[in-house]
Amino acid sequence: MSISAVPFVARVVGRQGREILARDQARAQKIIAGVRPHGPLAVRELRSGTAPTSSDAGVDVTDAGVTYTAAVGVGSPATTYTLLIDTGSSNTWVGADQKYVKTSTSKSTGDSVNVSYGSGSFSGSEFTDTVALSDELVIQGQSIGVASTAQGFNGVDGILGVGPVDLTQGTVSSNQLIPTVTDNLFSQGTIASDSLGIFYEPSTEASEVNGELTFGGIDESKITGDITFTPITSTSPASNYWGINQDLTYGEGTSLLSGSAGIVDTGTTLLMIATDAFQKYQKATGATLDQTTGLLKITAAQLDNLQSLFFNIGGTTFELTANAQIWPRALNSTLGGEANGIYLIVADLGSPSGQGLDFIDGFGFLQRFYSVFDTGNAQVGLATTPFTDATTN
Repeated sequence: MSISAVPFVARVVGRQGREILARDQARAQKIIAGVRPHGPLAVRELRSGTAPTSSDAGVDVTDAGVTYTAAVGVGSPATTYTLLIDTGSSNTWVGADQKYVKTSTSKSTGDSVNVSYGSGSFSGSEFTDTVALSDELVIQGQSIGVASTAQGFNGVDGILGVGPVDLTQGTVSSNQLIPTVTDNLFSQGTIASDSLGIFYEPSTEASEVNGELTFGGIDESKITGDITFTPITSTSPASNYWGINQDLTYGEGTSLLSGSAGIVDTGTTLLMIATDAFQKYQKATGATLDQTTGLLKITAAQLDNLQSLFFNIGGTTFELTANAQIWPRALNSTLGGEANGIYLIVADLGSPSGQGLDFIDGFGFLQRFYSVFDTGNAQVGLATTPFTDATTN
């Protein structure tokens, strides 16, 4: 199948290093607490079984220095909103910054919406409306939240939630599950499968179009080799999200995690690992905790000796090189760090291993690998890309 990509331009969402770390840790602790323990399998009643009428379609996305955003049109005529792309939540909503503009396609359901993200929250009303991710990807009657209050989302308008649909349970006062944008694109026959492929490049600027969302398929031009698929983990609470099992080793023989469950999450900036694993990593690398950014910092000599991290996922080993483990030095200003400082993206999850969430493979990890979030088959896929071994950092 052919794939059409549409460039999206977004604004920078910059945060200091300590704020990034605190935000990611708060998100992790919310997941561990099981505030909304809903499973990852999509409810089959949400799918109509209608045969797809068009090919896979792609949407370009922008690296905002801390997370990724896409420009999404809502209404007719459409108002464009800048939305965070989040595989760790499933509600799509607007109004945090730019307010919702009602048009002839806006319909209030009369229900309220409330979602907490650990690092932020919003509450408001539910509407259904036309949502355009691109000219080819137009959804009719998509449920959207319209925020009356929102916290933790300065500089963006809301979230494009592409997590498992069960995460919407209990977020709307009707207590009904809310089909995600991916679910609706599939049920309305726009895409061939209920899945989403995500491609990112390592960043060299604070705001650039350097990624692509592919709804309904895989952009084969963005991968090198085969995609490894692994089923959603059965370990809770990771099983409620895009959760997988993985082993993690530093260098030739320092085991950090074994048979551990965690999640793959675009809404997390760093590569988060359980406290005991983090302490082993810090000792092995010789890194020191930087008081300004809150992140680990190494010297140029230590970078020369930094070993790769090896992720064993689904029987395949994925190598995160030394260069991939450091924050892009061109973006050190977004951390509040020194221009020539070398900061590591591996950070402390904030809790010990064995609690059902031992890691979060955030977008620092995802910048080096193609990822597939396959609702239809309840699995996550990963593959190498031309940028897996890039030395741009």
